[in-house]
Order: sequence, then structure tokens, then C-alpha cells
Amino acid sequence: MKLLRSLYNWTLNKAEHRYSSWILSIVAFVESSFFPIPPDILLIPMIIAKRVKAWTYAFICTFSSVLGGVAGYAIGYFFYNSIGILIIDAYHLSESFSTFESYYNEYGILIVLGAGFTPFPFKFITIASGVFNLNIFLFIITAIIARGLRFYILAGLLFVLGEKIKVLIDKYFNILAILFFILLVGSVLLIKFI
Repeated sequence: MKLLRSLYNWTLNKAEHRYSSWILSIVAFVESSFFPIPPDILLIPMIIAKRVKAWTYAFICTFSSVLGGVAGYAIGYFFYNSIGILIIDAYHLSESFSTFESYYNEYGILIVLGAGFTPFPFKFITIASGVFNLNIFLFIITAIIARGLRFYILAGLLFVLGEKIKVLIDKYFNILAILFFILLVGSVLLIKFI
């Protein structure tokens, strides 16, 4: 927990750094295609530190995440047998991936919408969208809606409740970190056992 607390405090301190928006953009991009850590971990403390930029940060996360989602789609569409399979194997989801196809063919747009809005590993869905040849334009539109809702709702809550949220996070940091970790791992396990 000390490591997470240090990362949180470091992020609060770096929120006004001139490259903080670029770092947020890079994390949002790579999280949608292969990186395990969601951008929320940077977005939340950055908005808490600088609430006036909440909407800018939400836009950066949304835009970069959708762009990263398109990269994930391309990995699935063009490079699944080389790069894509390595990413899926890294998350120990290769067995789930093959059984996931029938669900995906029936509920593809809803799956992208749900995964884009929740802590579910979005990279799994972006790669699957390419592998299962979901219409790229529908994928992009759905990703914009899902990721936009996720990041703008979070930004709105932090903008309105900023100082209260900061006090809450400071007071219950360990519990919140554990809950976030449980949600993240639970999402991966849910995929694995579906």
C-alpha cells in the first residue's frame, strides 16, 4: 500500500508538470491496446490537483483511449497470430478468448460499450474487435461513447466534489486501493470463466 500511496502523492505533485497531459495521454493510449494499468490512476489525482482542467483531462483520456483502441483493433485484425496472441496470453485469457467469439458475434457493440465504461480490461475487447472483424466505424463510435461516458462522468464528479473526494481518498486510501484492485482482477477473472 505504501507504494500505491507514494504513486498517488507523486501524481498529485506532478499534475502541474508541463508534460503531465502527455503522460496521461500515453497511459490512456497504451492501456487500450496492451498496458495493464488504467488511466484513471493518473486522471483522478490530476483532476484533484487541478480541477479547472477536469474537462481537458477527460478529453485527453477519451481521445487517447479511443486511439489506443484503434491500435488494439489493428493488433487483433492484422497481427493477432503474432502480437495479439502474446498480449492475450500475458493476461492468461487465451482459453476464454476462443469461447468468447460466440458471445462477441451476438453482442459485439454491447460488449464494447460495457467494457469501455467499466474497469473491464478494454485491451481484451479492442483486440477481440479486430479478430472478430467488428465494423471499425461502429467500434470507434461505441468506444467514443463508452470511454467518453467513463472519463467525463469521473471528471464531473471530481470537479463538483473535488475537495470532498480528496479528503475521502486520503482517509480511506488503502480500502479504495484494495477495492479498485479487486474490481480489476475480478474483471479479468470474469472473462476467464465466461
